[in-house]
Amino acid sequence: MSNTLLEIKNLKTSFRIGEEYYAAVDNVSLNVNKNEVLAIVGESGSGKSALAFSVMGLHNRAKIEGEIVFKGRNIANLPSKQMNKFRGNELAMIFQDPLTALNPLMEIGRQIDEALILHNKNMPKKKRKEYIIDLLEKVEIPRPKHVYNQFPHELSGGMRQRVIIAIAIANQPELLIADEPTTALDVTIQAQILDLMRELKDDLGSGVILITHDLGVVAEMADRVAVMYAGEIVEIADVETLFENPQHPYTRSLLSSIPLVDDAQDKLHVIHGIVPSLKNLPRQGCRFSARIPWIDESAHEENPELHEISPGHFVRCTCYKHFYFPEENKEEQNHDTAQS
Repeated sequence: MSNTLLEIKNLKTSFRIGEEYYAAVDNVSLNVNKNEVLAIVGESGSGKSALAFSVMGLHNRAKIEGEIVFKGRNIANLPSKQMNKFRGNELAMIFQDPLTALNPLMEIGRQIDEALILHNKNMPKKKRKEYIIDLLEKVEIPRPKHVYNQFPHELSGGMRQRVIIAIAIANQPELLIADEPTTALDVTIQAQILDLMRELKDDLGSGVILITHDLGVVAEMADRVAVMYAGEIVEIADVETLFENPQHPYTRSLLSSIPLVDDAQDKLHVIHGIVPSLKNLPRQGCRFSARIPWIDESAHEENPELHEISPGHFVRCTCYKHFYFPEENKEEQNHDTAQS
């Protein structure tokens, strides 16, 4: 029996600007296994959330091409009525901003109850309330009976995020997508939310897609990591390999821009330039080449592909073989000058 829960095949998600469509997710192929955390990392604008919303079928006006195969069924472009049977039941999402994800005019208990009524119509009202209070306890909300009747504005950011998680897991989904689940939370609450997600994943045996730009969260939570840049996957590896042996220039640049506690760095690496806008995104050649101008054009492929450089470790474009940091080159030159 296959362990694969979700298989994304050549997914292309395009948005209309003017008279043309531009791909925000461009020919992405990924798979997620049961009881696995797949982290998708990259800067803002790299296409992470667009990918997550594509899987959940939450884009209203996007053009979706390719396949999103969940438990053997292609759910890409399913009519909304059919997709609603999956959403909140077998597929669930933890949204980035809990305050905007919750209805400000509805009590917490009723909001969780909505998810249950939609997919468990035969559960009696009294039993649903007991289950919701148990859920609130499970996500470590104090005084759950009191919180049941409260409104979102009466809760802290961390408590609201716990409510969002309670809604997401109410029907014990097999695939959970967490889109920046710890953004805007303080470090202590972040750690609690991550511990909670890990426990829930182990309890439910669910596959998890973790969308984040925080590589510290990735190191703590992920089994495998997909690095995304300008709509493409540029590197995929298990978490240990990615941190110990990053290969793509973008991955190496991201890791080098993080301060390390045990390393007295004078300066952090600053990634040259910005992620190009959707309309101005180069569709030919290596999309990262403009941000590493010191690497010769001949180092890049004309049509960059993912190459398996070791079992399970894929890197896009051949430029990784020729990449170096300019500051490292200067250090070598200074060292050579000093020796001579």
